[in-house]
Amino acid sequence: MAVIRMLEIEEIFTVLDRRGISREAVVIPLTKRDPGTVRLLPNEKLEIVVPESQAVAAWLPELERQIETLIGGPSTTSE
Repeated sequence: MAVIRMLEIEEIFTVLDRRGISREAVVIPLTKRDPGTVRLLPNEKLEIVVPESQAVAAWLPELERQIETLIGGPSTTSE
């Protein structure tokens, strides 16, 4: 079972920061599991499970898509 590294967590944080999601609102288990998932927990936190068989950098677009599906559209707004 693979373990997520701090550099990989930092990559995930770039997506969260860009979307304006607080790091306190996210749970990232330390073990990787395929296929990698994002779900909303009962306490309203996002659980991000990183895939084991794919590099985190390559998975980031999928992470962002799953976040958009759960919490709504893109992070930027038009005025």
